[in-house]
Amino acid sequence: MSQRVSDLENACCALREDNSKLKAKVLDLENRSRRQNIRILGLTESTEGARPTNFFPLWLQEVFGKDILPSPPEIDRAHRTLNAKPGPGERPRPLIMIRIVEDYSAEVVSQRAQYRDVMAELYKQGMKPALLFPAQLRITLPSGNKKWMSSVEEAQQYIDDQTHRRMRQT
Repeated sequence: MSQRVSDLENACCALREDNSKLKAKVLDLENRSRRQNIRILGLTESTEGARPTNFFPLWLQEVFGKDILPSPPEIDRAHRTLNAKPGPGERPRPLIMIRIVEDYSAEVVSQRAQYRDVMAELYKQGMKPALLFPAQLRITLPSGNKKWMSSVEEAQQYIDDQTHRRMRQT
């Protein structure tokens, strides 16, 4: 009887672990699906010049007007499709612009919001915090070294330790 209970407990632990991994995977897929792509057809070849990511924000603002786009949108990538460059008089290749915005699921937004106070304190102390997806804190120390933290509590403990260390030095 005790062996059966033990086997069931082990199976339950394994299922919990699998469930956690699947939840993380679903969350990642949900957030990846929130990318915003724009496809432009019929724009003459080479209009965008050598740096399409510099050209298109201003071009889009001009096309849509400043009442719709008061400031140029941020574009992460922009390129023509990978077809061969057409000859004179042929139809131009489509353009693809990709803008990845921080449009996270409610759960990720909630996780990231927990770091606000900690990040503000780190900035005050002259450090450079960055919040990596989904909610992992990376601190660039004054020495240039980087430190990663996966919880607000861990980050707060680090801040407290740094504060005590500075107080002892004065």
